[in-house]
Amino acid sequence: MSFGSAVLAATLVIQSWYRRYRAQLKTRERSALHIFQSIEYADEQSQLQLSNFFTFVLEHYRHIRAKDLRLVNRLYVSSQHERDIMDDDDDGMLSEISDIYGGPQLQFPLTFADVESLIEGYKQHQLLHACYVLEILFETKKALKQMPNFNLVKTSPSKEVTICGKFHSRVAKLIFWSLLNGLPSENNAYIFNGDFVDRGNNSIEILMILLVSFLVYPNDVHLNRGNHEDFLMNMRYGFSKEVMNKYKLYGKKILQVLEEVYAWLPIGTIIDEEILVIHGGISESTDLNFLHCLSRNKMKSVLMPPIQMHRGYGAEFRKSKGETLQGVVSILWSDPRDKRGCHPNTSRGGGYYFGPDVTAKVLSKFQLKLLIRSHECKPEGYEITHNGKVITVFSASNYYAEGSNRGAYIKLSRGTRPRFFQYQVTEVTRSRPLHQRVTTIESSAIRILKERIISRKTDLINAFQLQDRKKSGKLSLGQWAFSMQNVLGLKLAWRSLSSHLVTTDKDGNVDYMSCFSDIHIQKPVKEVQSAVIETLYRYRSDLQIIFDIIDTDHSGLISMEEFHSMWKLFSSHYDVHIDDHQVYELAEKMDLNEDGGIDFNEFFKAFYVVHKFDKLNKSDTNFA
Repeated sequence: MSFGSAVLAATLVIQSWYRRYRAQLKTRERSALHIFQSIEYADEQSQLQLSNFFTFVLEHYRHIRAKDLRLVNRLYVSSQHERDIMDDDDDGMLSEISDIYGGPQLQFPLTFADVESLIEGYKQHQLLHACYVLEILFETKKALKQMPNFNLVKTSPSKEVTICGKFHSRVAKLIFWSLLNGLPSENNAYIFNGDFVDRGNNSIEILMILLVSFLVYPNDVHLNRGNHEDFLMNMRYGFSKEVMNKYKLYGKKILQVLEEVYAWLPIGTIIDEEILVIHGGISESTDLNFLHCLSRNKMKSVLMPPIQMHRGYGAEFRKSKGETLQGVVSILWSDPRDKRGCHPNTSRGGGYYFGPDVTAKVLSKFQLKLLIRSHECKPEGYEITHNGKVITVFSASNYYAEGSNRGAYIKLSRGTRPRFFQYQVTEVTRSRPLHQRVTTIESSAIRILKERIISRKTDLINAFQLQDRKKSGKLSLGQWAFSMQNVLGLKLAWRSLSSHLVTTDKDGNVDYMSCFSDIHIQKPVKEVQSAVIETLYRYRSDLQIIFDIIDTDHSGLISMEEFHSMWKLFSSHYDVHIDDHQVYELAEKMDLNEDGGIDFNEFFKAFYVVHKFDKLNKSDTNFA
């Protein structure tokens, strides 16, 4: 063999090895993203379960003692008189801005200069005055009330429109993106496809930039409602708390007006009468003609029926409430899948999985060519499915962890194919080799999976011991994987994940107690049973939401009587089988003030997860 042939052969071997190596890394990356996504969707199921609890409380309120009605009243009895007062007070809001305020200054009616001023202020970490925020919300509500359920957008070869998926991210990323693609203008139109808030510390800043841009360019900035433009979602995923922390005096008022703004957001956009842009997806019964006509402002939350249904009002709306709810839920919550037909979205717990045949049928029925949606994180920021008829665009880079995914946006004009632009805003991982970035993502995914495992420790041990008939402390890999999926309800590649989660002997049998060897929940009171601690930890987000609703004065305290009422309603509906008295005793032993009020934040700070050590720093880890 000649020297040249030998070099060529060696080069081909190296190239082949490198392709396999990169493929393995990409498979590991996809597996980590699947863990993140599975847990995210399980949390959304929990949110829908909580919404069902609220609906249950409302529907059965006649059978609830008067002292337990506080939760119902806080959730549903929203005084129209109070809202009218807020609207009447609109004119005097700006006069309350004091001379010592040093944040962004806005002039109404707003102009492009105000967009620039707002962004510059946010770059300097300044907070926009609450009165400006309320004025923006009032003006946005007025403008949105004049708009149809679906924005109608026209493009031309010389006028493009940019479509952005969900942001759910830090304001720095939005600013970076705006500099990359240019701020909105008459010559730079945008469609923002929902999920402007939650999952970050700067949701109010992102929302204000978008709303001010909309008010300046109402014909060129189009806002679609996402499933997170919903006050119940905001309670779980952080936006409500962010607003209350940043705007303590005006926080409640901002959130109340925001409910109205959400309800008036259009539910979709149609481009050039041939491209449908919605946040989630469709179902086989999606009827755009019906959706064009529904009263969208009555849907304060799509996770539960409007209050009017329970008060004997709105007979016409009640008649079609099922169709209305399912139609809007489909638009905001559904996901495309390769499987034909339409099936309940079991991963999220709401909306549907719709197949390529459903897409073809609905698009054909309404003379459309393409569906563009968001709602799902994609590694490359976008994905084309259903024979090119469905495009998912996701604009939040690093959604699950630093380096976990790219963001993307789409540029469209009449008669041209969609053009995709990808980006990733990151400082930490930019200079790292691919294998280090993948290991970082992988480690984060395993860590949150372990926290999910420890929250079900007692249930898992019971399931393991039921399989372990010889009481050996070991199970086959198949038995262990079956128990994990059955208890946790997460459809993951448990066999492949076993190398990260448990130890095995030379015969491949799993030491199932090793699941819990490097992580535990810190017990605040030693006498309390593990099952009680795990249950409270598992439902901590739901309980925190209910607590915040009961805590009307936002003092951070509720009485023991209120705590008992809350827990009684919650445990009965959720079918929680633990000793109620242990829960009450635990509450009594936690931080109390002089009046016996429970500080719920302190109560749950005691339940934190301790990672004893991290065995994820191996460069050769692989659960593909």
